Amino acid sequence: MNAQFASCDLADAHKNDSTGDFRVLPPVFRDFGLVKKFCGPVVTVKCFEDNTLVKAAVDSAGWIDTPQGRVAQVLVVDGGASLRRALLGGNLGAAAACNGWAGVVIDGCVRDTAELAVQNVGIRALAAMPLPTEKRSEGQTNIAIQVQGVWVRPGDWLYADEDGIVLASKPLV
Repeated sequence: MNAQFASCDLADAHKNDSTGDFRVLPPVFRDFGLVKKFCGPVVTVKCFEDNTLVKAAVDSAGWIDTPQGRVAQVLVVDGGASLRRALLGGNLGAAAACNGWAGVVIDGCVRDTAELAVQNVGIRALAAMPLPTEKRSEGQTNIAIQVQGVWVRPGDWLYADEDGIVLASKPLV
């Protein structure tokens, strides 16, 4: 989805929200993908130093069909903020782009950053780490997760641009 939005404008419009419907992720994420501005409904994965479910997600269709047309989704991964293993690398970044994901936001690390930089998908993560994960087939999908202390739920809408990442319980644009 190539919606016209600015995270600052969304924050201005919702800065007094006291319901929890509008949330802002802390400014700790680095940009690793070719796409700098992306948005879409959220799909969640919770895993720790095991990217089995991340691979399964990016290998699947990254969009949903709605009455308004096809909408690209954003994969949000609660990786426990681990800086010890990379949950996404070049092959998985290419799969995300190929399968139509709008973006991937990882509370953890990525690797193969030169490969990720040319993939037509938004990718945000805490840092780069060359070590791959273990494959233990552990984790959970489509559950409410916490990313840097902020609740993220499946179906929330995520908006990411050069100024930051905001979440809402419903589409804002």
